Amino acid sequence: MKDYIWKRVVEVSTYIARTRSTVREAAKVFGVSKSTVHKDVTERLPKIDSQLAAKVHQVLETNKAERHLRGGEATRLKYLQEQRGQETRQAPSEPPVGA
Repeated sequence: MKDYIWKRVVEVSTYIARTRSTVREAAKVFGVSKSTVHKDVTERLPKIDSQLAAKVHQVLETNKAERHLRGGEATRLKYLQEQRGQETRQAPSEPPVGA
């Protein structure tokens, strides 16, 4: 394994274990694809550091168990924002002058 890949694997894995972030969040922070992060933490990390791999695996399992809740909350917020936007656009107009 090349040196820069080894270093990235350790940095990304440490970040996920420390912040309990998702694969997508870690990918954004490190400027790589989520596929790369996933391969780093599931295939490469166990060959480098098994203890860190166990910690990261636990975080990934927690995130997987909670993802349906996150998706539902995101959808709820989306529709609340849309509803608020419609309320401000449909504000009652003032009666015409002289009426």
